[in-house]
Amino acid sequence: MSLFSIMNTSGSGLTAQRLRMDTISQNLANVNTTRGADGNPYRRKVVVFEENKNQSFENMLNQQIGKYGASTSTANAGVKVSSIVEDQSEFIKTYDPSHPDANEDGYVEYPNVNSVIEMTNLISATRSYEANVTALNAAKSMFAKALEIGR
Repeated sequence: MSLFSIMNTSGSGLTAQRLRMDTISQNLANVNTTRGADGNPYRRKVVVFEENKNQSFENMLNQQIGKYGASTSTANAGVKVSSIVEDQSEFIKTYDPSHPDANEDGYVEYPNVNSVIEMTNLISATRSYEANVTALNAAKSMFAKALEIGR
């Protein structure tokens, strides 16, 4: 694995975790949104990751050459966001007949967002982001040491 592929892998992780943090922030910002543009409460959104498969001709050729003994670098490492899906769990019903969005029985449907779960996910995304930054800095340090050796 080359140092450039390390940077690509860490960069893809940084991008994916940033989007995850943005989505979690959106969920937390809408925790009390009882009516959206469609008239329904806000639905929690979840980011789905998948392996980033770089299927360029060069990478496929290197994989084939690698089957016959030559050393190759797998440049198809990393992660990408495959989709952002809505959580289909039920809304949280709370009795509040004075609320403008209360139904005829006095219940209000609140978004299916749990602040504790979202904060836990946010901490996880932040730690993953930090791990990718650490890997990127380590690669940068290796580049610097390689340049020093070359002098």
